[in-house]
Amino acid sequence: MSTEIEDTAATATPPQKFTALSRMFHWLTAILIFAALLIGFTMVNWLAGYATLRVIHMSIGALILLVVVLRIVNRVRHHPPAWPPTVGRREGKAVIWLERGLYALLLVQPLVGWAMVSASGTPVLVFGALRLPPIAPFNVGVFSVLREAHSILAYLLVVVIAAHVSTVLAHAVVLSDGMLRRMTFHIGRRERSKS
Repeated sequence: MSTEIEDTAATATPPQKFTALSRMFHWLTAILIFAALLIGFTMVNWLAGYATLRVIHMSIGALILLVVVLRIVNRVRHHPPAWPPTVGRREGKAVIWLERGLYALLLVQPLVGWAMVSASGTPVLVFGALRLPPIAPFNVGVFSVLREAHSILAYLLVVVIAAHVSTVLAHAVVLSDGMLRRMTFHIGRRERSKS
């Protein structure tokens, strides 16, 4: 006995994919965010490696900011493919707001980090060589507020990413509707024959 969802998923056409550039930006962002969060949470608990990890963390943060700006430009130029038919109206609106929140966090978090380091009076060095201009005045009070904000935003980013991943996995595993395939690079026979 099949459910309505299974019937819809089985008879639906294969999902369209995001453009290759959109998929590349997505997975590059995911890798950079995972690395930045891992290093960020590690460096505050490992004093011996703090200085080295801080430089790496700031460099990744600068890359995230650049990639996210490019990703937003790409997103404006290339609209995403239609959702699978299993995505209802309310869920679609929730996904849109989740994505907007994620993009906002991905922009704000590196900027807050940059401002925080600027407010500490420490030069903002990325890749150990490129010195970024300060975007906040040297001020211990401002530094303290920005440091707290950077930490809160990191935890909020983890929550939003968890919601994003959970939603996609629910569609991929429970509904089997092709939601995840829209963002993957798997090359099947059909795609090879088009090349």
